Amino acid sequence: MHIDTEEHMAEGGTENQDTLTIRDNRTGREYELEILEGDVVRAMDLRQIKVQDDEFGMMAYDPSFMNTASTRSTITEIDGANGILRYRGFPIEELAEKCSFLEVAHLILNGELPTEDELDAFVHEVTYHTYAHQNIQKLMQGFRYDAHTMGIMISSMAALSTFYPESKDVHDPEVRWNQIVRIVAKMPTLAAFAYRHHRGLPYVYPENELSYTANFLNMLFRIGVRDYEPNPVLERALDILFILHADHEQNCSTTAMRVIGSSLSDPYCALSGAMAALYGPLHGGANEAVLRMLTEIGDVKNIPDFMESVKRGERRLMGFGHRVYKAYDPRASIIKTTAHEVFEVTGKNPLLDIALELEKIALQEEYFVSRNLYPNVDFYSGLIYQAMGFPVEMFPVLFAIPRSVGWLAQWQEMLEDKEQRIARPRQVYVGEGERSWVPISERGS
Repeated sequence: MHIDTEEHMAEGGTENQDTLTIRDNRTGREYELEILEGDVVRAMDLRQIKVQDDEFGMMAYDPSFMNTASTRSTITEIDGANGILRYRGFPIEELAEKCSFLEVAHLILNGELPTEDELDAFVHEVTYHTYAHQNIQKLMQGFRYDAHTMGIMISSMAALSTFYPESKDVHDPEVRWNQIVRIVAKMPTLAAFAYRHHRGLPYVYPENELSYTANFLNMLFRIGVRDYEPNPVLERALDILFILHADHEQNCSTTAMRVIGSSLSDPYCALSGAMAALYGPLHGGANEAVLRMLTEIGDVKNIPDFMESVKRGERRLMGFGHRVYKAYDPRASIIKTTAHEVFEVTGKNPLLDIALELEKIALQEEYFVSRNLYPNVDFYSGLIYQAMGFPVEMFPVLFAIPRSVGWLAQWQEMLEDKEQRIARPRQVYVGEGERSWVPISERGS
């Protein structure tokens, strides 16, 4: 098969039309495919390419969706080559510096930064839906004392669908919005309850006079006192971390949310599936892997030997490199600044010196620079969470709370997209041809 990219110019005119001309060398036929915005062609346009008219037609083979666009989205823009991340067109740097998490959540969910009245109304809605049904506590109490908090969260979120059966009416915008508010509001509550269960501590109920992140910290860490006032530096740091994790385009868990939602599943079950995808160590557990790596290194003096083992392919450099970013992850630079502010309150994490030296080497040595191994968002976030007192079991949960906003925005966008159908990828069958059944007594070695 031969492919040419052409700009066809009307005779005597100047108007251009971008097309892709494909010549099938098996038949000598040529096909012209329209190049859409974003330098893509429709996969269905390939179906016309066939040797015999009764054939299925050509497909694109793309394991792990490395180069397949499954949707057209208006939510998050990533320019990996230049280290750019924007929500609805707004640079992540500006949002992290100037906005609260719920302000950014409103932007992601509704497409625009809220007015003061709109933000007040949204904060009020979220604040007064933070309580979870008492039976959710009973569900949590059925887990072992050492159950992983993420496993508890996934089960609890799926259980919420049974408390709100109307949520199955996913085509009703008002019903959808009610569930969105409930999920955003209850995620910190479920997370805090899971944490307290894991620690064998009594549950702490939401305090509606506190901010979103202050209330979360209160439910996590309050011990025996009625009034809890979190350190404002830590409260703001958590707000920033939530903003940075709110959405990140079509990653593994977001794709899971869209795929499950495409069957018209209710948002609680779909979001539970997205959390299950996030639970994996290659996704939401990556910052835990960074901490384990730093702990294994143990001392700055051990870094040269460690880096040499990475070059030999014996170890992995966790927290560096990204499927999308081929430059410095813009979230990583924001987190690095936030980390220093947090350590001024909590005391410096002893692993910080190791992390800084690793980053220095990776940004200077040709081996790492040539492979685009720049620090990503996971490299410093685990250090902050650890300094704030979170056990590693809470790391994916802390990721899931803000990402629920992105999942819900992507889910809603998918439902309103007329081009979307129930997800059903194709496969290339490479197994046995037709075979005849043989009685078990006649099956030899």
